[in-house]
Amino acid sequence: MKTQISPKNMPHLSFTAGNSWHNVCFEPHTKFFLGMSSTINHNELLRIGLNVVRIESEAVAALAERIDANFVAACRMMHGCAGRIVVTGMGKSGHIGGKIAATLASTGTPAFFVHPGEASHGDLGMITHQDVVLALSNSGESAEILTILPVIKRMGAALISMTGNPASTLARQAEVHINISVREEACTLGLAPTSSTTAALVMGDALAVALLEARGFTREDFALSHPGGRLGRQLLLRVSDIMHTGEKMPTVAENELVRDAVLQMTAKKLGMTAVLNTNAQVMGIFTDGDLRRLFERSGDVHATPIKDVMTSGCQRIKADRLAAEALRIMEAKSINALLVVDEDDRLIGALNMHDLLRAGVV
Repeated sequence: MKTQISPKNMPHLSFTAGNSWHNVCFEPHTKFFLGMSSTINHNELLRIGLNVVRIESEAVAALAERIDANFVAACRMMHGCAGRIVVTGMGKSGHIGGKIAATLASTGTPAFFVHPGEASHGDLGMITHQDVVLALSNSGESAEILTILPVIKRMGAALISMTGNPASTLARQAEVHINISVREEACTLGLAPTSSTTAALVMGDALAVALLEARGFTREDFALSHPGGRLGRQLLLRVSDIMHTGEKMPTVAENELVRDAVLQMTAKKLGMTAVLNTNAQVMGIFTDGDLRRLFERSGDVHATPIKDVMTSGCQRIKADRLAAEALRIMEAKSINALLVVDEDDRLIGALNMHDLLRAGVV
């Protein structure tokens, strides 16, 4: 077939079919296929989209009655697994299976995905007798999965199936079967997996969350498997990890002048300085805001004692507290810096909002 696209001001497609040339002219936003063109209006697009949401919502709602004894049996089998949960599925079920495996792994249930096509060419070596296999197939007759079932059985690995056909081969071969059948697909052709994949995904989430609760999995546990993400930083990063210490802390003695505080603030660039007594205990804080207010009153930085203009009773935090807690304090008190103290209220560090930003906590 020969094709030729015209300039943009005269959009058309020329092609040959057999010995004849055909010209197809089309307008913007028009769908065309070999001379057959059609348009679809705004309201029709809305109707189709809403219908998909309705159909898939009904499919998910129907799963409630499938949270039954089989679901509990699957949870117990996975919870008692001494090895890993091996998820497998072909095509769209495989994509859903990959997500289910990832969700399980990130919520305390060790799991990974094995492609059934690759399994029969060596990847079955990844499965052991201690594992539990979770196989997904809407029809329950996926040839690639059925091919490896005898080997899985011979290994002694337990098998849980998740299908849309309780009478299928895969359903009958499994120790536990979870029914994820749907009344209809949301695809207007009734062909593309839509409602069925949504149902499988939701049931996988139900298994993962049930296991999360059964294991007593905590937010801190979740953070350990997500150290690179923002949530991980919020749950793992502590004040001690990002605070300024030693010579990097801006400090002045309580008997010094505002001039000395300004020099410290300029040198350490934290927008504030701690005011300490002779025991290195915090007496107060002096910030950029305090300096502006002093200028508004025409105060003399060379003659004003820092203790007369500092903010006493300032906010402190301990070094072992989460950086996210420091953020909450700053936001609640509308401040941009915090002093870090020990049990005796001695200064051991300092941090500001920029430090939290750099650390990815904000």
